[in-house]
Amino acid sequence: MHAEKPGIEVAPEPRLRWWTELPLILLVYACYSAGRLLARGDVNSAVDHGLAILRVEKYLRINAEHPLNRLFTREAWIGVPADFWYASLHYLVTPALLIWLFRSRTVRYRAARTWLMTSTFIGLVGFTLMPTCPPRLLSPGHGFVDTMAQYSSYGWWAGEASAPRGLGGMTNQYAAMPSLHVGWALWCGVILWRYGGTRTARVAAVLYPLITTIVVMGTANHYFLDAVAGGVVMGAGLLLTPYVMRAANRARTWAVTRLPAPAGAASAPTSDSASPAPASVTDPGPPVPASAGDSASPAPGAGAGSRASRAPVVSGGCQTSAGERIPRQRESRFGPGAEPGAAPADTGGGAPAAAR
Repeated sequence: MHAEKPGIEVAPEPRLRWWTELPLILLVYACYSAGRLLARGDVNSAVDHGLAILRVEKYLRINAEHPLNRLFTREAWIGVPADFWYASLHYLVTPALLIWLFRSRTVRYRAARTWLMTSTFIGLVGFTLMPTCPPRLLSPGHGFVDTMAQYSSYGWWAGEASAPRGLGGMTNQYAAMPSLHVGWALWCGVILWRYGGTRTARVAAVLYPLITTIVVMGTANHYFLDAVAGGVVMGAGLLLTPYVMRAANRARTWAVTRLPAPAGAASAPTSDSASPAPASVTDPGPPVPASAGDSASPAPGAGAGSRASRAPVVSGGCQTSAGERIPRQRESRFGPGAEPGAAPADTGGGAPAAAR
């Protein structure tokens, strides 16, 4: 049990509801799509960035895009499924895993969702700062073929990447760095590996991001370094997730503590003037003379017939609560056979006894 500081109210962890999560995810995806459109950038600079990446890869001998693209172009039984993989699974597997986490791993869902969203926003920053021309849009002299344009008759897409026919102008075709296809696939792989619980899930956790990386290069939609950047973005999002969640918790706590109190919720009085008189008497002092007949009346605030209405017994400096009897102290004070109040001097301090 942990102690909370008095006066500080901690906002409880909200219970996740699908009707609040769904609009949030749709809002993030809308921001992702809008960001891709707004960050189209200059075509010349995008081409320059793409060629610079290609030169670095050739220098490091990691330009695996060329042999993969030639294989996908030559073998339709590989190229067509690869195009469907690129155009579909990105938008099916990730939401499916989010729903599965929400329903069966609720405790883990919020952190996983925050990681995915944080990484997506980092990717949008990359699209804005570095618009990059994908290999398929370079001039034919660089040796790349747009497999999605080549096999467009097999699917719903046209020559503008994976966009449906007629909607190619609504996409940013220069948002290649980083590859969020690879980034989101890596997120799916981690989720399957950690929470899948079966050998099949772990095999899928390895194969899905690996095949996605091969597909984005073979279809000439991304460079190898784009895929690497997608993994880096997911790593950065994972590191930032605890801070993002902490900031969200603080914002929620701030909102809760500043909400107006409900009307009519008056707090109980805490001043000493409203508190009842103590049950014990610490300094009785000289008794107040009572009028005739008042000796049998109960003390103010006490119920009729209550034991608390009896006068406290004070003997030899020992203070007792109302109604408590200590026989031996009475005997030492008044002697055998004597009763309290039998003589005027017994009222305490030599004061005259109350009138009867």
